[in-house]
Amino acid sequence: MSNNQNLENPITPDELLAPYPYSPADNIEGYQTHLPWKSKIVGGWIRNVLQWKNILRTVAKSPHLFGALSGAAYFQKLLLENGLTNPIYLHAKIATQAGFTPDNYAEHDEGVENAYGNMLYDLSTLCMTASKFDKEKCRFLSATTEGVNILKRYMKDFELLEWQYNSLGLTRLKAMKELLISLLIVITEQPLDPSCKIETPFQIKPKQGKDAPTFEQYLATAKKRLENLYKHKGFNIKLFAESATGGKIGYSDYEVVDGSKMHTVTLRHYFLPKGVKPNGKVLYMVSPLINKAEIFDLAKGKSVVEGMLEAGYTIYLQAPGDPGVEDSELGLDFYGKSVHDRYIEIIKERHPKQEIYVMGYCMGGTLFMPYLARRAEELLSRGEPMDIKKVALMATPVKFDDESSGHAPMRQVIREDYDEILMGEMYGEVNVPPQIVSVGMNEIQNGVQYNVAAGFYTRASFDGAIEDSAPFLYWLTHGTKFGSKAHKEWIRNIFMENQIYNQTYCLPSKEPKFDKKPVNMEILKDAGVEIFDYRGERDPISPVGSCISSEIWGMVNPNSSSYRQNIAKTRGGLNRTIEKNVGHIFVVSKVLLAEYLDIVKKFYDSSDLD
Repeated sequence: MSNNQNLENPITPDELLAPYPYSPADNIEGYQTHLPWKSKIVGGWIRNVLQWKNILRTVAKSPHLFGALSGAAYFQKLLLENGLTNPIYLHAKIATQAGFTPDNYAEHDEGVENAYGNMLYDLSTLCMTASKFDKEKCRFLSATTEGVNILKRYMKDFELLEWQYNSLGLTRLKAMKELLISLLIVITEQPLDPSCKIETPFQIKPKQGKDAPTFEQYLATAKKRLENLYKHKGFNIKLFAESATGGKIGYSDYEVVDGSKMHTVTLRHYFLPKGVKPNGKVLYMVSPLINKAEIFDLAKGKSVVEGMLEAGYTIYLQAPGDPGVEDSELGLDFYGKSVHDRYIEIIKERHPKQEIYVMGYCMGGTLFMPYLARRAEELLSRGEPMDIKKVALMATPVKFDDESSGHAPMRQVIREDYDEILMGEMYGEVNVPPQIVSVGMNEIQNGVQYNVAAGFYTRASFDGAIEDSAPFLYWLTHGTKFGSKAHKEWIRNIFMENQIYNQTYCLPSKEPKFDKKPVNMEILKDAGVEIFDYRGERDPISPVGSCISSEIWGMVNPNSSSYRQNIAKTRGGLNRTIEKNVGHIFVVSKVLLAEYLDIVKKFYDSSDLD
C-alpha cells in the first residue's frame, strides 16, 4: 500500500483496533475502580523501608543489648537514611512544594493523558474543516492507502501511549480510549462489529418501551460531541479546565475583610447585588480544609453564595487557603476554634444585634459542630444567651464507625494504607498534597476517575455543556494542601476514634473549666440550636448514616422515629433533615441547587418546608 489509491473497501473501526486486542486502557480485567497498581507496590515498599529503618535505629541505640550487631545496624541505618530513604522524602517535599504529585507513577500517568488528548486533537484536525467533520477528509483517511497508513500510524502511537500507563481499571485513560473509538466510528462511518466484543462508546440506552437509536442517530450525536470537544480543546479534562477558566473560579464579587488574615485563612465579605436590600440576617459560610472555598460559589446558577445574596443575606465566608510550610504545625484547635472565634467576633463587631446563621459544607461543618457546642458551653456558663441559633449542614459527617455510619470502607483504607509516621516523615514539613488526599477518596468512590471524564464526554454533545462544566472540573482537579498536623488529627481523632460523636473531642477555651476538656454536644439542645442536615443517598464521602447532627443534637423532634424517607422533616423550631437521591457535590446541578436553596431559606426563615 505504498501508492495513494482508493481502496475497494474502506477500512473499518474493528480492523484498526484488531492489532491491539489489549492495553491497560481497556479494563479487560473488569476492575470496578481506578487501580494504580505500581504506586501501591512502591508505597508498600516505602513503608517496609521505614519500618526497617526504625528497627535499625532501635538496635543502633542499644549496644549493651546487641553488642557488635549494633555497630553493623548503625552503619546500615546511615546507608538507609542517606542513600535510600532521604531521596524519596526529598522528592516528596520538593514535588509537594512545587504543586506536583509526589507519586512519580501518577505524574507519568498525567503526562500520558496529556499526550493522548493532544493526539486526539491532532487526529481530529485531519478530519475537520472549520471545526466541523469534513466528509472528504474522512473519506481520504478511511478509503485511501495513504489515509489508512496515517490512521494506522496514529493507532500504533495511541497503543504505545496506553502501554506507558501505570494504572488499570476505570481510569481517565479508559474514557479517552472510548473517545478514540468513537472518533474511528465517525471517520469510517461504520459501526463496530457486534462480534468484536467492544461496546460502542457513549451509546444511549433506550428507555423502556422505546426503540434504540439508529446508527445514523448515534453518528450524528458522536459527530457533535467530538466537534464540541475539538472546538474547546476538551479532550483532556484537566487541561481544558485550566484553559477555560484561566485558573480562576468563583462568580460573586467579594472583599477580604481587613485584619482577618490568619496564616493562609481569610474571611471574605460578599457584596449584595445592585437593587437587593439586606434582609437583616448575616450568614457565615464554613469551608472544608481541602479543596477551594469556591465550592460555595462555582459559577452563575451554580453558586450558593449567589442564591443567598439574592435573598438579601449579608454573607461572610471562611476560606482556608493553601497552607504553606510555616503552617504545617497548625492543628484542628486553630482551624476549628481560633479561626471561628476571631471571625464571629469580626462579624458581630460589624453587625451588632443582627442574627448570625451558619452554613457548613462537608468537613467545614464537621469541625464547626463541636465549635458551636463549645461556644454554647462558654456563653451559657456566663449567663449569656446563645448567639448562633441555626446551622445548615451540607453533606456533613459527624459519626465515624464500622457499623451504621457508612464509613467502614474508608476506615479500612486508613487501616491498610495510612501510616502516620511515614506521612510525618514525607509531608510533615510541607503539608499533605491534594493528590495524596484524592487517593483515599478514589478508593471509596468506585470508578470516579473514569465516571467524571466519561460523564463530561457524554454531555459534550449538548450545546453549552462543555463551558458549563469548566468551573467544577477546575475545582475538582485543583485541590489545596491539607495542613500536616491538622490532617493527622483529622484521621486519628475524628475518623478513627470518632471523638465528636463519642463526645471525647477536646477544644481549647478561655474559660479554664472548659479548656482542653471534651466538648459536650448535648448542650446544643439547652442552647436552643436548630440543625438542618442536607444529605445524599449516593454520597460515599459523607454517607447518610454519618450525617446525623440533626437527629442527635440540638432541637430534635422527640416524636420523629424515622429519618430515612426521601424527605423527612421537623418543623416549628425544631431540627430538619432532608435526604435526597444525590451525591456529594450536588451544587453542580442547577436543579438540585435551586431546590436546596429554597429549602434552606425556609429553614432560616422558620417557615414550613411544604
